[in-house]
Amino acid sequence: MKPKWVEVISMSNNNAKKIEFKKSAILFGSIIKRMFKFSPALLVLACVTILISGAAGVIGSAFIGSILIDDFITPMLSNQPTYLYGIPMSLETVILIMAGIYLIGVVTNYIYQIVVSQIGQGTQKEIRDELFSHMESLPLSYFDTRTHGDIMSVYTNDIDTLREFISRVLPMVVSSIVTMVVALVAMLVLNVYLTLIVLFFFVIIITCIAIFSHKSSTFFISQQRSLGATNGYIEEMISGQKVIKVFTHEKESEEGFDKLNDALCGYTTKAQQFSNILGPITVNLAHLQYCVIALVGGLLMGYGVMPIKAGLIISFLTLGKSFTLPIGQVANQINLAIMALAGAERIFALIDEPSEVDDGYVMLVNAKKDENGNPIPCEEKTNMWAWEHPHTDGSPTSYTWLRGDITMSDVDFAYVKGKTVLHDVTLYAKPGQKVAFVGPTGAGKTTITNLLNRFYDIEDGKIRFDGININKIKKKDLRRAMGMVLQETNLFTGSVKDNIRYGNPSASDEEVIKAAKLANAHNFIMMLPEGYDTILHGAGAGLSQGQRQLISIARAACANPPVLVLDEATSSIDSHTEKLVQNGMDAIMKGRTVFVIAHRLSTIQNSDVIMVLESGKIIERGNHEDLLKQKGKYYQLYTGSKAKEANA
Repeated sequence: MKPKWVEVISMSNNNAKKIEFKKSAILFGSIIKRMFKFSPALLVLACVTILISGAAGVIGSAFIGSILIDDFITPMLSNQPTYLYGIPMSLETVILIMAGIYLIGVVTNYIYQIVVSQIGQGTQKEIRDELFSHMESLPLSYFDTRTHGDIMSVYTNDIDTLREFISRVLPMVVSSIVTMVVALVAMLVLNVYLTLIVLFFFVIIITCIAIFSHKSSTFFISQQRSLGATNGYIEEMISGQKVIKVFTHEKESEEGFDKLNDALCGYTTKAQQFSNILGPITVNLAHLQYCVIALVGGLLMGYGVMPIKAGLIISFLTLGKSFTLPIGQVANQINLAIMALAGAERIFALIDEPSEVDDGYVMLVNAKKDENGNPIPCEEKTNMWAWEHPHTDGSPTSYTWLRGDITMSDVDFAYVKGKTVLHDVTLYAKPGQKVAFVGPTGAGKTTITNLLNRFYDIEDGKIRFDGININKIKKKDLRRAMGMVLQETNLFTGSVKDNIRYGNPSASDEEVIKAAKLANAHNFIMMLPEGYDTILHGAGAGLSQGQRQLISIARAACANPPVLVLDEATSSIDSHTEKLVQNGMDAIMKGRTVFVIAHRLSTIQNSDVIMVLESGKIIERGNHEDLLKQKGKYYQLYTGSKAKEANA
């Protein structure tokens, strides 16, 4: 399901302004919804305190002029009695009342600043939680088509600008609106004609803001997008530093960065230019308004055109500023508001990305044997597993032992519709068998393993796990039944022990050590400063590529799955280490169904069956000896590999 604003944008260009307004309204509504979700009580309290604080400031300003000066100080100079709305009252009492009004404003302002800060930080936390939770539900294809830096930019730049919007801009806008409304009402009560002067300047200021903010908004949106692209490029260059230096590609990398950085600088400069013009314009127009009110008010009072007193003029000068200055303050924050809305668009676009679809209903459960040796579910840990298969026809739920029997029948698949990657692939792997895939790059070897894990769904054909269509199996349970060792290792910040038990959090320390010994990782782990408790940082930056791969293999062993997928697991390991690993791998593979994508053909000679792929099709199959006798593609690959090893 597409985000609402994506659907809106697809409309006619003739409605561009309407579209922008609708998009902004949707985004703003999403922000308010999450603020309300965080704490309705705090949001209501913030609104109330902003209202009282704004009103107190304006009322105090009006009090000083029209009441304090005209009704108290002026009569006192003539020894006349003083009244407040017809009630006899001393100057001291009036000053105390005015002080009380300002005190209420100070207290409520203090409260709303604290509350708004809590709302801003809390909403930011809630959005981050929602983002991360949803990101974990996204299909692998989402990450295959986006740079990591661009995604990280959403978590950092976009969320930070949104927090600024919630904690600074939004309260300022609300406070400004309250101040302007109260000031307008007060001015209308005091003098309509002077109010018209203020409204005249208000129209001019609003027109200027509309013109320049429209020009800056496009550049601020482009700035946010350009920032994401720049961050993505930096992340890519950092991760590829070794390749850059090997091929002396520093100059080209700098040129690529300069292009992105120049574009970012250009967008930011243009946006700031139009945005920075607003401040001086609004301030100077407010000063001009101040002078015009003083001039007109003085003339009206001097010539006796209407009953205007000095205190009223003073009140108008103050109220006029209270009415127009908030506009300038808001105008100075328009750039941040535009950036926040652009960031919010990216945030909510990620949140609205469709989650990975899982319509499976077959689950993996702990099981034990009944008197006939059939599986029955149980609560205790037995290290035996069964498929729990409820039937839609109303028949009793059936249980099937988890064995690792996998078949693929007439499977077709394409990452992009119309561009077939696998065609009519048929294979089977019985429990305990070792099946190897060989072939040139792009033949479809890794694609098969991706389909077994349902990282992607097939277009046609069937894949069955223990006789059950894998589309019926919950993805989480399917992947729990399979272990993978990838060519590209991924270690996480934490101890070596925690990285090994990653796929089996309940594994004991003894099970962790046993898995490490199977993978022949135990010896080098014990040589680390804290052994198994050594903390790894930066994806195991202090370890060699081979050592990281050994921990990855130990992780798969610790998970103890019945099916194991090895995607060129030893390609990054030197020949000496490979011999150690191979012994461990043989121990790990014992009694399991194993799929091996081979880089070195010497590692798969003992496979029960070898599948030779080319252009997405299986062109040869058989064991090592049979395929050599055929003198086909496998023979060519094997003899070529032996020749390379001899020359090495």
